Amino acid sequence: MTYTQLKAFFAVAEAGGFNAASRKLGIGQPTLSTEVRALEQYFGVELFHRRGRGVMLTDFGRQLLRPMQRMFAAEAEAIDLLKASQDFRMGSLKVGAVGPYHVTEMLAAFKESYPEIEVTVSIGNSQQMRDELLEYRTDVAVLAHTQDDPRFFFLPYSRHPVVAMVNRDHPWSKRRSVHIEEFDGQRVVLREVGSTTRLAFEHALAAANIKPRVAMEIGSREACRHAVIRGIGVGIVSEVEFVPHKLINPLPISNAEIFTYAHVACLAERRESRLVSAFITVAQQLVARGQAGSRIIPG
Repeated sequence: MTYTQLKAFFAVAEAGGFNAASRKLGIGQPTLSTEVRALEQYFGVELFHRRGRGVMLTDFGRQLLRPMQRMFAAEAEAIDLLKASQDFRMGSLKVGAVGPYHVTEMLAAFKESYPEIEVTVSIGNSQQMRDELLEYRTDVAVLAHTQDDPRFFFLPYSRHPVVAMVNRDHPWSKRRSVHIEEFDGQRVVLREVGSTTRLAFEHALAAANIKPRVAMEIGSREACRHAVIRGIGVGIVSEVEFVPHKLINPLPISNAEIFTYAHVACLAERRESRLVSAFITVAQQLVARGQAGSRIIPG
């Protein structure tokens, strides 16, 4: 077994095929095929199902990919460290986020401090972002939901009130606020089960023993907003994620403490990694200056 064989396997697995991996590495496709085949023959395993010009990882191939991801992520980090001087003239950082609203301030501040660092951003829910951290596909993430998990480091960043949003024709549209009790029997449009905004709202409803009528469950903020525009029901959204529209009014829920949160997260083992640590420091500075979103978590 050689390093080039492992590199060939990893490149093909990540690229999804021999031709794509060949273009990415700048070496011939036959060479890649030979290296992967040699690795398979040496250990007597099958790493890919070959279907015409395409390939698919076998079950064993998927198992092997996970330590390879850790190995080559560590290699990339070492190369970044060796290439770049301590003034951060080179390097790349992969950032994940549950939405653009929470991460924009951090990205802007990070790029201002480290303009030569290449930053890429992926968007997904909190579970997807945790999975990407564990698989070394993301270096640092901004999550709405955390768990008591020693594998992760979490930095509390901000909290944002949850508000109702109503169509201009709704009886509440001229109001300045609404009470949680008024949701009893009210037609509401909710995000999908697992949404942190929905979870926070449902906890408040349960505490007040309130039961609205769920008119619709929708799997995106944008779709929920359009349902409110169409008058299907009252929507619930984190204040930081509310997008103004001429047919929608936002309404604070005045007598209930309902918040969504943002946390900066990374793998605990990578907390002191050069670029990860730099990003977290930038986030800490924003919190200290009172610039971390609409409301800062006390203490």
